[in-house]
Amino acid sequence: MTPKDQVLEVWGDLACFTRPELKVERFSYPIITPSAARGIYDAIYCKPNRYGREAEFRWQITAVEVLPWDSQEKPHSSFSPSYIALRRNEVKEKGPSDRTVAQWASGREEPQPIFADADKSFLGTDAKGRTQRQTMALRHVRYRLHAEMRPWPGFEERQQALEAQFRRRAGHGKCIYQPYFGCREFPAYFELVEPGAEGVSPVDWDGDLGWMLYDVFDLSRPGTWESPARISLFDARLSSGVLQVPDYDSAAVLKVEGGEGRC
Repeated sequence: MTPKDQVLEVWGDLACFTRPELKVERFSYPIITPSAARGIYDAIYCKPNRYGREAEFRWQITAVEVLPWDSQEKPHSSFSPSYIALRRNEVKEKGPSDRTVAQWASGREEPQPIFADADKSFLGTDAKGRTQRQTMALRHVRYRLHAEMRPWPGFEERQQALEAQFRRRAGHGKCIYQPYFGCREFPAYFELVEPGAEGVSPVDWDGDLGWMLYDVFDLSRPGTWESPARISLFDARLSSGVLQVPDYDSAAVLKVEGGEGRC
């Protein structure tokens, strides 16, 4: 069965799709990355369990259309993304894993707090507490995302039912958690686009964006919550405001040698 094009229009006031080479002082790509777009679809509908053995499908992003923020706005002849500089307080520690939380809940380990307001004299280290970091984020973003549902082996016969479930959920505005644009404090709002519906034309923007992050996980097989990261990149080019995204399995996606590691 040929997968159907599942289209969402998404928008939000702020977004930050962090370039991996500028992760400490965050700097956003000029448009949404395929991994961030996949995360929006996953937030609405996905079918994994915590071990990944029963994952039934994955999302393949196929295209991203950059839309004007104001639908009444006339297409720009020289469109460029709008950035805003933010300074945010961030804690230095990562949140605990599910395994750690389970050990805390069972009493096998003592719960460890994440300190936000404490210095080295109290903590005995500079690796904890909070710090101020600069963020170059995007303002007023709006995209039309295209994606296909790719069932894993053994679940191909369920594709039609899975697609119908996604459309029911997206059509009623349901989501597992609030989708976001790169950072959880930047919520993404969404609307399902019905087949054949007329929409706003993409902005007039042609450009070579260079190597862009494709994903941080290996999408060639079902993952688990313990799966290591695997970085992949692709050469991103915008034509008339549309970014065509190659299949993960294609030669156009570069799987970085040595890009595997723990999340």
